[in-house]
Amino acid sequence: METKSPAPEALPRDAVLIVNVHSRRGEALFQNARTLLEEAGMHLIAAHAVKDPDRLQETVRRAVAEGAPMVIVGGGDGSLSGTVDELVGKDCVFGILPLGTANSFARTLGIPLDLEGAVAAIAGGRRRRIDLGMIDRDYFVNAASLGLSPMIGKTVPHRLKRYLGRIGYLLWAVKCSIGFRAFRLVLDNGRGDRRMWSTEVRILNGPYHGGVELSDQADVDTGEIVIQAVVGRSHARLAWDWYAKFFKLRDRDAHTQEFRGRSFRLETVPPQRISIDGEVLAKTPVTVKIAAGAVEVAVP
Repeated sequence: METKSPAPEALPRDAVLIVNVHSRRGEALFQNARTLLEEAGMHLIAAHAVKDPDRLQETVRRAVAEGAPMVIVGGGDGSLSGTVDELVGKDCVFGILPLGTANSFARTLGIPLDLEGAVAAIAGGRRRRIDLGMIDRDYFVNAASLGLSPMIGKTVPHRLKRYLGRIGYLLWAVKCSIGFRAFRLVLDNGRGDRRMWSTEVRILNGPYHGGVELSDQADVDTGEIVIQAVVGRSHARLAWDWYAKFFKLRDRDAHTQEFRGRSFRLETVPPQRISIDGEVLAKTPVTVKIAAGAVEVAVP
């Protein structure tokens, strides 16, 4: 007689809503999200519209400490990455409202990018236990990068990012690439190192970065982190790599090398800044590793 697998534990109906209203579209959508969640049968213990991004993590920490069974965070990938540390090892589900520019983490999880669809995933979806990436002691949800991307992320004017979205990033990337130089990458997995020239390195816990699907190997439940390097010293090769991956061309992996594992030591010459889910927060050398099954998230 065939035995059925037990049904996954239901998502909580009680939650705290926390929205970064400084993020793109956040302020306009906060009240709408609150209304939609309540109409979907969610009981909101509290709802916070956070205007200062520096207070977002503190607000999530307080909600978890007070026993919220689910914390719903609305914002971009940076907001999600900056708050997920507070849920690691806690009996609290992470609900996601993708209100940012690229929303790579939501794409990875299959969460709809429209507000109504994201609310439906929270109110009627299921739990999924996922991995997180780590840069030294900092957890991140989706991807980190070094090379041209952090230069763009650190200097892009907020208005350009807010009102033009990915097109704004592209325009600023052209400007930043003029003075950019390739670097030497040293990647050590504990059994030996690999050395190469590179123009960009992506550290992937999921397939998406910047809203573009970059890897067929990375996902949030593999128990491994993926390091993807654009090899060589050519700016044109880096531009072609993004173009080929954006349009999913047959030879889209021609200029990249991928490495999979649980932990790596990553060094560069000269040292490079690291953008973690869109926020420039670290600098090489660093230890990169996976935190397997670190949090539970609400997914469709």
